[in-house]
Amino acid sequence: MNDFSRRGLLRVTAGAGAGAVVVSGAAAAAAPAASAVTEASGGDAYCEPAELTGRIVRPEDAGYTDARLGWDQLFSHYPLVIVFAQNTQDVVNALTWARQNDVAVRVRSGRHALEGWSNVDNGLVIDISELKSVHVDTKSRIATVGAGLNQLEAVTTLAEQNFAVTTGTEGSVGLSGATLGGGFGFLTRWLGMACDSLVGAEIVVPSGTECAKVIHADLYNNSDLLWALRGAGNGNFGIVTSLTYKVAPLKSVTYLQATWQGIDNLRAIFEAYQRTAPTTDARLGTQLEIHRNQIFLFGVLPEGTPDETKKLLAPILSIDSPDVTTQVGNWGDVYAGFQIPIEQEPANWKFHSQFTRKPFPSDAIDIVDSFIKTAPTDDSNFFVQAFGGNVRRSPRGGTAFPHRDALFYSEPGVGWGERSDQPGVCDPLTSQCQAWIAEFSQALRTYVNGAYVNVPNIAQQDWETAYWRNNFDRLRTIKAKYDPNNVFQYEQSVPPAVC
Repeated sequence: MNDFSRRGLLRVTAGAGAGAVVVSGAAAAAAPAASAVTEASGGDAYCEPAELTGRIVRPEDAGYTDARLGWDQLFSHYPLVIVFAQNTQDVVNALTWARQNDVAVRVRSGRHALEGWSNVDNGLVIDISELKSVHVDTKSRIATVGAGLNQLEAVTTLAEQNFAVTTGTEGSVGLSGATLGGGFGFLTRWLGMACDSLVGAEIVVPSGTECAKVIHADLYNNSDLLWALRGAGNGNFGIVTSLTYKVAPLKSVTYLQATWQGIDNLRAIFEAYQRTAPTTDARLGTQLEIHRNQIFLFGVLPEGTPDETKKLLAPILSIDSPDVTTQVGNWGDVYAGFQIPIEQEPANWKFHSQFTRKPFPSDAIDIVDSFIKTAPTDDSNFFVQAFGGNVRRSPRGGTAFPHRDALFYSEPGVGWGERSDQPGVCDPLTSQCQAWIAEFSQALRTYVNGAYVNVPNIAQQDWETAYWRNNFDRLRTIKAKYDPNNVFQYEQSVPPAVC
């Protein structure tokens, strides 16, 4: 079978993955030096002229092309300078420098911004991917991590100590970006959204007319900002340099994969999935992925057995005769095992995010069937993630993530083209792929409601309410408090409220 890449298929294997990633504390997001910010007359902040520090990459440097490229090579930008921060003070200096020199700023972590908005032409990219550190207090079950960890590093490092938080399924995605937009994956129905476990953050924000400062957000300090960081999306209010999570003990999981050849049973499988997966045991997390030649079901049951997992999924597995494999192991090993190396993935990607609050009727399933049959590439798919369970419970202090009542999340997606160090060259499949996914998404509009800020769409109508529903006005008020001059802005960022 084809080794589809995702957002399509997780790695098709029941074997244990590579060992856990070792994250060095040497590149930790250390406590910043005292910033040279004082109050000038009139209450405004004053700071000395800033210099860029950290690992600096400019257009004339040999590593510039690698430094500027993102995961999705459909987008290609040429920043004036890229700062790879080595500690929090580097972030303070970079933001101050940008403000003093009137240079646009973008924040980048895992380079998976799906509209290319973590990069900018002729501006400053502040990249926090090298802020890697992990400190776990096993007694209190509190973990503080550098914001540069990707999801694979976070999962495997926590799993070494038999702990877990919710993450998405793709290891190369930045942990901070995923969490700040909400974050969901195989542990969502058990532990809630990724942002639900977030109990604190260190964040660099603008100060006065040209300065920057470090503040902390938790339930007792800047609690309104913590609420916003739990779901508003990355790069809206400041630059998060470390995150503090409440972690859950987890020794082992059962991982199940079922494969149906062909899509003749799509209707029966989909109907059984939407009837079963959102309402079954809250420990069980599942994904259904429909490709033009195969259908895949993935399940993860924390502290469960293969027999128990199969029993919970029996209404789906009883359809026809899928090939079913199971694996029991440490969550870090299992997670690492289904990752796909970036170099094996297509260069270009486009996704449309959707939330559904009622089961798809037969007409909607027919739409999925018809579009999948005409998919332009093997990397085209329709991906479904069941909600329910503990997604419906908000943590203390609440969150900006508004889609807790969804039955499931779905996502038409398409990948095409080969990776290159010269992206941006027109691929002959680009127009066909973009037309297919736009028409697919439009055909389903009657049956879906809302969109996911971590999977944005530049053509999304009423994006403010699609991403944040009734929370948008509150987010604007918080934006006006912490970033009144709208330093952090991009095509669909939260604007400050106007008094």
